[in-house]
Formats: sequence, structure tokens, C-alpha cells
Amino acid sequence: MRPNDSVDWTNGLLPTLAAVVDRLLPGDEWPSATEGGVPAYLKRRAEEDPDTWRSLVEPGLRTLRTIALQRQNKPFEQLPDDEKDELLREAEKGAAEGWPVSVSPSGFFESLLNLVAEGYYGSPEGSSEAGVVPERKAWEMIGFRPGVLPGTDAPVAEAELPVRGLDELRDRYDAVVVGAGAGGSVAAAVLAEAGMSVLVVERGSRLRYGDVGQDHLRNHRLSKYGHNTGPEPAGHPRTFLTENGEERITLPFEGDYHNNAMTVGGGTRVYGAQAWRFHPDDFRMATRYGIPDGSSLADWPIGYADLEPYYERAEWEIGVAGDGAAHSECGFRRRDYPMPPLSRTKEAELLAKGAAKLGWEAGPVPLLINSVERDGRPACGRCGQCVGFACPTDSKNGGHNTMLVRALATGNCDLVCDTIAERILTAAGQRAVGIVLAQEAGGSLRRRDIRAGHVIVAAGAIESARLLLNSAGEAEPDGIGNRFGQVGRNLQGHVYAGACGLFDEPVQDGLGPGVAIATLRFSHGNSDGIIGGGLLANEFTRLPLIHWYRAMAPDAPRWGAAGKEMMRLSYSRTSQIQGPMQEIPTPEARVRLSRTVKDRSGLPVAMLSGNVHAETLRGAVCLGERAEEWLQAAGARRTWRTGPWGGLSGGQHQAGTLRMGVSPEMSVTDPAGRVHGYDNLWVADGSVHVTNGGVNPVLTIMALAFRTAEGLVKESRN
Repeated sequence: MRPNDSVDWTNGLLPTLAAVVDRLLPGDEWPSATEGGVPAYLKRRAEEDPDTWRSLVEPGLRTLRTIALQRQNKPFEQLPDDEKDELLREAEKGAAEGWPVSVSPSGFFESLLNLVAEGYYGSPEGSSEAGVVPERKAWEMIGFRPGVLPGTDAPVAEAELPVRGLDELRDRYDAVVVGAGAGGSVAAAVLAEAGMSVLVVERGSRLRYGDVGQDHLRNHRLSKYGHNTGPEPAGHPRTFLTENGEERITLPFEGDYHNNAMTVGGGTRVYGAQAWRFHPDDFRMATRYGIPDGSSLADWPIGYADLEPYYERAEWEIGVAGDGAAHSECGFRRRDYPMPPLSRTKEAELLAKGAAKLGWEAGPVPLLINSVERDGRPACGRCGQCVGFACPTDSKNGGHNTMLVRALATGNCDLVCDTIAERILTAAGQRAVGIVLAQEAGGSLRRRDIRAGHVIVAAGAIESARLLLNSAGEAEPDGIGNRFGQVGRNLQGHVYAGACGLFDEPVQDGLGPGVAIATLRFSHGNSDGIIGGGLLANEFTRLPLIHWYRAMAPDAPRWGAAGKEMMRLSYSRTSQIQGPMQEIPTPEARVRLSRTVKDRSGLPVAMLSGNVHAETLRGAVCLGERAEEWLQAAGARRTWRTGPWGGLSGGQHQAGTLRMGVSPEMSVTDPAGRVHGYDNLWVADGSVHVTNGGVNPVLTIMALAFRTAEGLVKESRN
């Protein structure tokens, strides 16, 4: 990098900056930070976040330069390497001698170190056509392969999904489905194939593979500065209610937003696609364990046997690869999976031996991913960045490329995108008669009322609750279905816990999606009064930055020659096991309407509040201990636990806000998924979950949507 390239953004500190970043990531047989293009990334961050750069990074660089001149009569960049490192170590430890009160030395050091790691191990500046990111030397150094296996065609052509304009819609449909994700796409297909006229309303855009992008810092796995699906930050905030009663605005890429991908396909566009059935006891948690203080734990009004035929239908019609003989704890099944599991990875082979040593049953992870060619789409290309991104071979089976394709193929279904369902229109609080749509075009908002014989809400647990609350009317002034104040309560997702293990030899072979072996031994029946339990599985292939941020040992060197060597060695030698813990729902984990903030269409946004129950965290600690035990049995020479973390839980596994039940006083929907008091208003997403299981919930969402839509069709024919 030449000094005159960036004089303006460094204010004459370019030589100092270059010297610092090259001590953080020095050169050896592999490029240094500057040789690896880090300064270009830093310039980008300085432009995107000038306040942090000017208030922290620039003053920190200037201080290092001043201290070097005072102590050695030389600028920092002219000091010997060991003296440069000593000044950086002082800053890292927070030694304040010579530092202005306004600048935290440790804050400066940590911020700049993270930026340097992001620029070195993250995505290169820009992307080639079709959203494919070229590999870089840092990835080669640690053994990360982002793309598909050699010889695999990618990206492949995706199915076209015809999208209607607002003016092209009919005035009335037999059914309007709000949301084109896991549940909404299933409901739309079942209804359209039964001959009903269907409108699917999607708040997000129709994103093709190249639109989703490959940015390692802006995706649904690591969204430090943004994400790769909707909604856009501008005009789509939420708020979080703090303990002192104040609303704090949160944006779609921030953790407190609890975003699920808002695009055609919803979360299935970028998910990891684990396709687990709930355990039979997940449907009777209160009966098995009792009701902990402060919780709203309850039994489902249906059981595993009621849902088993629909689990099978989801597995076969949408497409799951797995081994039906594995995981006997999951309850009976009448039929094997339609596809065999993906081949075992090197890591899975090692962990299988560890499980056998412990006497634990372990087997393949069922995945909504093609292991063989199916329905004209190829088998998985085993790329290195699955979860959080769109699939380059279109092998992940989601709403966008399976059920929605079927629905549109009937000719009975219309899809409208970039359109918000503002409110549900009702008659006397007993029947849904239509829906109000809003779409922004040319800087103005256009609205249209659509009449409907049935309305199916499938916008995700947060937005579905918000829609019902925003649909308040004279008959229901507090929102549809909210006569007893239950709408929005019991929000839950999953708390994750696990452990990492460092091995003497490489355990990663880079084969995606990575997750390949799991045990359900601890889904129930744990000691110490643990309520419920969870899944333990090896993790998905890790982005280099996810390894940097989340999977290195707490005391591992993170900079200098030692830090670079640790990253190089630990990336391929680290195994991570973790899983979701069955959550104990609480009524105070909830969705309400903001009192102060509205979205771009003028509607109150979702206001979130609450925390996970203490029993959930206690159980998650137990899960982490078992993960550590598994890694040790597999031969890890060192292990450390990860998680659990507190706070509100929702995220991409959000559920529970419109829970089903028999009593309207304690639930929002009946056992069929219909809002109490209505004959034609249904919910077909995770909102209806009474509890969210100790596994990923998407297959249960799909199965319930099949069940609910089938019930709707039967009623409409009577």
C-alpha cells in the first residue's frame, strides 16, 4: 500500500497503521496483513463507521506513535519488532501510561485487532459474477474451501417463481397465506393443489442465489454489520423493552432483533436444514416434569402420534436425507427417509468412535438436503459455507424450491413480494373477511384490500403475533385472538450450549455442510432434575471468522506470529459439538406493539421483552458438560465449553407466541391451528408450538402446516 493511497482517511498515520497491522498479523511463508489486503478493508470500515475510526482507532494510532517518540525517539514504525510488540501488549492489557483519558488502550487494541482479522480472514473486497467469492491466501493457509467440490457445477439455475404486481391480484381469493417460508409454502401448496385460489403474501423480496451474496460478515450466521436477506435496516426496526421500561431500537442484523430471513422461502433460504422430529415427550412436558415456578410450561393438545403421518409427509414431499434406523429415541416411524444420509466426514468418524466408547447411540443428522439427485435438482456439492447462505447447487430443500414451486405450478396460486400485510379484516371478531396489503413503489405507499375465504398467518412467531395485534378492531380492541391477553406471550427459540475440542491431528476435511453426527441420548431423562434436554451434534463447517470469534480457546494467542500459527493449526484441528436446549417457556418473554416506534408504513413495530427461564440455562450447562465428555472420549487433548448465554431467546427458531391449546384463556389457537373464536383464521408457523422441542423445529413447522392445511381443505369441502 502506497502512502498517498489513503492520506485522507488516516490523517497522516498510514505508516503507523501499516506497522501495527503487520505486527498483529506478521508475514511469514504466508502474506502479512498488508500483503493480504487488510488496509483496503480498514479503509472501507473507516468510511462505513467514521465515528469509531475517528474517536478510537485514529487516536490510538497517534498515541502509539507519540509514546514511541517519547521513549525511543523514533516513530512506532521504526522500532524493532520486539519493541513494537511490547507497546501493543501494554495496550492489550489496558496499561494507560501515556494514553489520553478519552481513549481506552484495550478498547483500541481489541477493535483494531478484530478489524484486522476481519480483513484478513473474511471475504475479499467485492465478489465475482453470480455471487461467487474467489478464494484467498488466508483461506488456503488454514484449509478453508468456500466453494463446492471440484467438478461440481455451480451455481445452478434456480426455478423461476412468477411474482405478481399489486394491480395484478384478484379482488378475492379462497385463501390468503401471509408468509412464504417453511409453513406458508406448505399451506399454499396443499390448498392450491386442492383447487383453491390462493394468494401468498411475502414481505421480503424474491432473492436469487447471486442476490443473497457471500459476505462473511453480513449473513445469517455472522451478521456483524448486516445480513444477506431482508428486511432492509431502513424503515424496519424493532424495539427491545429494557428492565427500566425504556424501548431501545434494534435493527434487523442485530441480535436483539431476533431476525429470521425475510425473503421468499423465509429461513429455509439460508438455513442449515436439520430435519428432526420432536421427541414424543416434547408434547407432554408439563405432565412429565411438572410446571416450574415462573414458567408457562404446558402439554400440547396433540401428541406425537397425531403428527407422525405429517412428519412422514414432510420428509417425503419436501425431501429429507437420513437414516430411519438411527436415533430410536425419536419415536416410531412407519417409513424410512426418501434419501440416504450424506456420507460421513472425517470428524464424524472420530466422534462415532468416541460415542461408542461412552456407550452412546449416535447417528447421522437428518437434513433437508439432497444426498442424491431429486426432482431435477442435484445432490449437495459439499460446499464450505452452508448455513447462513443460499445453496450454490440448489440442493437445500426449502419453501422457495419445493412447495412454493408446486403451488405456483397449479395455476391456482399468485405470489406477491415486497408487500406487507398490514392488518386482517374481520367481521364482528368472529370471521376473517380479508386483508389489507401495503407496498412501497416510487417513494410512496400503495394499499389494497383483498377479500378472502380463509386467512392463514405464517409470518414467523414475532411478525405473526404483531399482525394479530395490529389488527385490533371494535370487537377486539387489544388485537385479534387476544381477549385473554395471550397473543405474543411465550416467545421461545433455543439456547445453545456445547464445547470445543482441540486435537493433535486435523479432524476437519472441509466437507460441507459439516454437521454429520448427533446423539439424542440427552433429549430427556437427564439427572439432577433437568427439565427436558436437547440435541448434541457436531457443528457446521466454520467460516474462518466464526472460528476466530467463537471457536478458539479462551486463552489462545490471537495476534502476532503465535496468533497466526494458532489460527493455522487450530482451524483444522478443532471439533465443536453443541445443540439446542429444550426451553422452558415464560409468559413474560413476549411480543407487544411498540409505544413509540413505527415502521415505514406507519404501523407500530414489534416490541420484544423478557428472558429465558433459569431452568433452561441450568439444563444447557448440563448439555455443555456432555459435549465436553464426548470430545474427550473422541481423543481431544484439550476441551472448553461454549455457552449458554442468557437474554431473550427467539432468533431463527422463534416459536410459541400463538400457542395451541384447548382453552382460549391459556392459548391463542385450537388443536387444529385455528384462532379461537374464528372459523377461518389459521396459523401455520412455529407460533403455535406449545414447547419448541430439544431439536431444530423446522420439520415440525412443516408437518403442522400440512396438518392444518389438510384440515382446512376438508372443512371447506363439507
